[in-house]
Amino acid sequence: MRFAIEPAYPLHTRLTILREPQSPGHDAFTLALGALGWVLGDGQRAERLLALTGLTADELRAGLGDPALLGAVLDFLAAHEPDLVAAAEELGVKPAELMAARERL
Repeated sequence: MRFAIEPAYPLHTRLTILREPQSPGHDAFTLALGALGWVLGDGQRAERLLALTGLTADELRAGLGDPALLGAVLDFLAAHEPDLVAAAEELGVKPAELMAARERL
């Protein structure tokens, strides 16, 4: 006696999920988080961020999902062009894309 198992979908049909390509340059939130990670990767730069924004480390941690806080990080980079350029290079985007992300936040 043979048992036949039928597939859930006919074998001649393929499922396709269409998505727009995602990259940090297109998602302002992800790009800002990447920029924050870049800033925090350097102790002196991180201290300068906290000093200039008036944030504490706890406030920074608590506000990771806050667009205003992430916008402040991008403002911090915009205020010092060498950091803006270096962060953009590290993230693989143009500095203008970081500033456009700031506007979208």
